[in-house]
Amino acid sequence: MNLEKQLDKYAELAVKVGINLKEKEGLLLSGNEAALPLARKIMAKAYEAGAKHVEFQFRDDQMSIIRYLNGKEYVFENVPQFKIDSLEAMYKENYHQLFVMAPDPELLKEIDGELIAKDQKTQSLAVAPVMKYRMTGITKWSIVAVPSDAWSKSVFPDLPLEEATEKLWEKIFEATRVDQEDPVKAWQDHNANLRKYKDFLNEKDFEKLTFKAPGTDLEVHLADRHYWMGGSKDSQAGDAYVANIPTEEVFTTPHQLKVNGTLKATKPLSLNGKLVDDFGFTFKDGKVVDFYAEKGYDVLEKLMSNDEGAKYLGEVALVPDDSPISNTGILFNNTLFDENASCHFALGRAYSYAMRDGSEATQEELTERGANYSLIHVDFMVGGPELEIIGYEKDGREVQIFTKGNWAF
Repeated sequence: MNLEKQLDKYAELAVKVGINLKEKEGLLLSGNEAALPLARKIMAKAYEAGAKHVEFQFRDDQMSIIRYLNGKEYVFENVPQFKIDSLEAMYKENYHQLFVMAPDPELLKEIDGELIAKDQKTQSLAVAPVMKYRMTGITKWSIVAVPSDAWSKSVFPDLPLEEATEKLWEKIFEATRVDQEDPVKAWQDHNANLRKYKDFLNEKDFEKLTFKAPGTDLEVHLADRHYWMGGSKDSQAGDAYVANIPTEEVFTTPHQLKVNGTLKATKPLSLNGKLVDDFGFTFKDGKVVDFYAEKGYDVLEKLMSNDEGAKYLGEVALVPDDSPISNTGILFNNTLFDENASCHFALGRAYSYAMRDGSEATQEELTERGANYSLIHVDFMVGGPELEIIGYEKDGREVQIFTKGNWAF
């Protein structure tokens, strides 16, 4: 594998498809030490595309640990206002945001869960006023990922580190279509395919969906005037961008108060540097009234204590079991990839753009139509080869949407 050549293609994909950066737009780029080789190439591609400025924010995992181990209690009770002001100023000045992840799935496993939850809530409250820029399509944003040592070893624990890293690179390039001769063209074709499913679901305008699989028997009503999204999104300026690379999902907004039944996760969840595994939920009138987890029960418990909306669903996403990421045959231990190998739901906030005219609506109007609001948005996977999904039209007519884990049409 020629890693340098593949990184060039990956960087071009991130700039041209992920952000779709235009001349005289700014780019806010972030990553840790492992992200630097790709981040440098992204910076070069961004300036070639006409960026007015690229601002790089360095985030170090070990510094994060130091902060948790040495910070006084008040460190986790507020966020410096200049950080929020700076972010909003960049959004207002037509900067768009690209995250280069190099995750460690269990980075914070030794850190007290109460402290992590407190910090997460503080951070979420602080950035809530500026999240409107990304949630409404004013700011284009995207996430890509590169291997860290810890991530490589978590996915391929039996391989030496160098081999594990190379293997993970191969799987990332396969999942993101970078291994194809022209990744940008491949993504254009992929977007067109996702649009076919999106258009079908929007035309049907289903009243509700039912999900059945081992451990899952769930009825999900959809929010009033919900809207199915998939692949690229359009910014308010009319530019198509892809928030997640990779993405295989078509998703929309469930009705906050009309979800009932049981739901079992089919893949582990890496959350705040800790793993949650073998878990599931019981919903009544939209709310989680019971849940279990063989591993990471306390992580879920703290997640859902963030606010009242954290106990309700904000997204339902359909992903075929026969997809490039699923077909890699591995568990990535990273939500960016694993959620695109499987149908999934999200606890927490609904995306306003997954509602008709949602970007122009107030939060009160969205809530009235059934869209959940929360400080969090956390995806978990429920798909697999045994999943059956039926859609119900408003006249009661049934339409098979998924059978044996894949699209039925």
